[in-house]
Amino acid sequence: MRRLVQIFLPLLIVFFMAQLVIQIKDIEAASYKVGSKGDIVKKIEEKLKALGYFKGNPDNYFGQDTKDAVKRFQRAKGLKVDGIVGSNTLRALGINEGQQSSKPQRTDVNLLARAINGEARGEPYIGQVAVGAVIVNRTRDPRFPKTIAGVIYQPGAFTAVADGQINAKLEPTPQKAANDALNGWDPSGGAIYYYNPAKTTNKWIWSRPVIKRIGKHVFCR
Repeated sequence: MRRLVQIFLPLLIVFFMAQLVIQIKDIEAASYKVGSKGDIVKKIEEKLKALGYFKGNPDNYFGQDTKDAVKRFQRAKGLKVDGIVGSNTLRALGINEGQQSSKPQRTDVNLLARAINGEARGEPYIGQVAVGAVIVNRTRDPRFPKTIAGVIYQPGAFTAVADGQINAKLEPTPQKAANDALNGWDPSGGAIYYYNPAKTTNKWIWSRPVIKRIGKHVFCR
């Protein structure tokens, strides 16, 4: 009997410690709920509003209206519907907490905003962010240049550069869309190409696997 205790007691201790760690992680992940405040809460509300789930004005307070919007989003995405924004919900919203404290270079924001303005002016906000995300995604793909400027000015890459629309007067939303794209929000679903079916005659781009459609643009791999 004593021998059995010596064998199984350490195993029981390890088991209970593992359960404790899991519970602690769950508590840490569920860090944004009714009563929470701060910039991340405002970012959560902004994303939910852009996606059509939040009807109020984004602020830095997580109220009942925010909880209801979160639950609608979670239900639509097949997540646990509890109105609490943990790591899975943050990820689904395209919010990376670690990236919030690291501000993108101002030159990248301005240039990306101009590209979005030239390419997606008049598109819904989420579509403007998606166009910005495609440019960001290309900087991480070995087939493309590694910088925002390199991607945007790659010969033949974007119509807005070729026709001068990149220098058009900035509309109100592209700068915010550029910040969102650089901070990790990717409504395109990881796309590295997009096109407007009503304007594109390139047969090659039509052959790319489609991820989703937002506004007038088709986003693809």
